[in-house]
Amino acid sequence: MLDALAAPFRLALVAEDPLARGALSRALSDQGGDQVVLATGTQAELEAAGGDAPDAVLWDTGLRPPEREGRVEAPDLGAPVLALVTDEAAGEVALTVGARGLLFRDAPPASLLAALHAVARGLTVFEPGLAELRGAPRASAASSPTNAESLTPREREVLALLAEGLSNKAIADRLAISEHTAKFHVNAVLAKLGVQRRTEAVVRAARLGLVTL
Repeated sequence: MLDALAAPFRLALVAEDPLARGALSRALSDQGGDQVVLATGTQAELEAAGGDAPDAVLWDTGLRPPEREGRVEAPDLGAPVLALVTDEAAGEVALTVGARGLLFRDAPPASLLAALHAVARGLTVFEPGLAELRGAPRASAASSPTNAESLTPREREVLALLAEGLSNKAIADRLAISEHTAKFHVNAVLAKLGVQRRTEAVVRAARLGLVTL
């Protein structure tokens, strides 16, 4: 237990702009403490690199979130995502694709670090000016099948395994990932489908034609 408490807080820093990555990395390092930036890079670079999942991901969306194949996707690194956004519209997009917290891009470093620790513990964090967005993606997920489009390829794999009745450990073994990463993906699937339980996720996915029972 003492070793777990003493373990460093591991971060991944995702930004398309190398200047933004450098500035954020220096700002967080200047805060001291036990945080360690495991990796920095673009979204494509870090997702391709793989490796151990961090405790939290800091995602600088830039002037506008990057799009893949005509849609925006949050970084899929096996950890909760804190998004840095320019305005309310960008914040709504980031929440819809799975971000757990939102801060403006000019947030002070101390606030960034506190928010990263919070999302790593499963909490949601909102800049006061973005607080009215709280819950909006969840509400739309429950009523609109189009939210299923935000599922990443890995989350679709996890959903298919949920439909087989597999546990988090069994999903991790099947996909050759850690149980921690499997749990993160399961939680992301539940959130995007607007449900609280695994069985509800399977039922909703079946109604949307995502899985066959």
